[in-house]
Amino acid sequence: MTTDLRALVPLLLAAALLLAGNGLQGTLVALRASDAGFTTLTVGLIGAVYFAGFLAACFAAPTMIRAVGHVRVFAALASVAGVGTLLLVLAIDPWVWGAVRFIMGFCFSGLFVVIESWLNQSAGPGERGRVLSIYRIVDLSAVTGGQFLLPIFGVSGFEIFAVTAILFGLSLLPVALSNTSRPTPPQAFRFDPAGLWRLSRVAALGALSIGLTTSAFRLIGPLYGIELGFDAGQVALFMNAGIAGGAVLQLPLGLMSDRVDRRLALLVATCGAVGAGLILNTVSSPVAVYAGAFAFGAFALPLYSLAAAQANDRSGEASDFVAISAGLIFFYSVGAIAGPLGAAVLIEAFGPQALFGYTSAVHGLMAVLTALQMWRRDAVPRAGRGRVEGLLRTSPAIFGLASRSGRRKK
Repeated sequence: MTTDLRALVPLLLAAALLLAGNGLQGTLVALRASDAGFTTLTVGLIGAVYFAGFLAACFAAPTMIRAVGHVRVFAALASVAGVGTLLLVLAIDPWVWGAVRFIMGFCFSGLFVVIESWLNQSAGPGERGRVLSIYRIVDLSAVTGGQFLLPIFGVSGFEIFAVTAILFGLSLLPVALSNTSRPTPPQAFRFDPAGLWRLSRVAALGALSIGLTTSAFRLIGPLYGIELGFDAGQVALFMNAGIAGGAVLQLPLGLMSDRVDRRLALLVATCGAVGAGLILNTVSSPVAVYAGAFAFGAFALPLYSLAAAQANDRSGEASDFVAISAGLIFFYSVGAIAGPLGAAVLIEAFGPQALFGYTSAVHGLMAVLTALQMWRRDAVPRAGRGRVEGLLRTSPAIFGLASRSGRRKK
């Protein structure tokens, strides 16, 4: 590892602590809300407002960083995240939780902009692909590890909220004590979701569908486990099975899409997600549910990277990366706002299996629309295409890192 990459260790450590806490809190909120007697619909609304805050910060965070710098914005947002976590346990009220979760969504979206723009500018031109891969590993490892704190501390007491707040507080130390150089503020990105729709409807619909489905899995999935009689440890295994599945098929699906019509890979993954959802709609034994969650994550989670690659293939200019990233995050966030709410309504009406009946319906519609676009529009020639990178659905800044890591080779 080069000196430049070693200098990023403090920032990656801070990211790991934040991601572990954020992943833990997402599951914890659903479980504790159920314990407190919140309705499934209320939990869905609380999940929806998180992504509303997330979307808002995508546009506000670059301005904040330009005003006061990366370190100060990081410190402010991480501190607010810690305070918000403690407010969740001090005031167990749906209105308070909704307001706090909106703020948490804003904080984490802003923190991701800080981290990813910092990585963008700190990594050398020949190291960006490696940095992106390391960041992906940090993300998956931290979120997976954070889930296992649930059975250790339980969800009914103060301790698990305190642990989550501690993770957020500790994330300040690597950034505050690091002596690495401070990056320049990120440039403002162009916001043109209509342009993305004109460029690639498959990519826009793909981002929308994964927002509708994976947000419901992440935020309403714990309630599905509870309704099946799972304890906190089993819920953690269920959620981690989905994350692990996404890690396993990310590369094979990416390689497939680099060799065939990108939309065919999207169609295969979407149909696989339909099948996995139908399995989860019918089984109830823990082993079968874990296997179904693994299959669901394996096919559903890589869709965002495939959609991003399809959109960038359609673009003729490298300068379009930022506009495309903003458009993809917009469609994803719109879906993520509606997804938990829609899934919650269906669960209340039809029971826990309706969650994956819902995801199968969304993915099935996406598969039909993708097939129609394949019939109506020719594929991008292989000579004019880049390769897939395993992207995170975090902030537009991550696309800058990917765009300079060898994805486009014209």
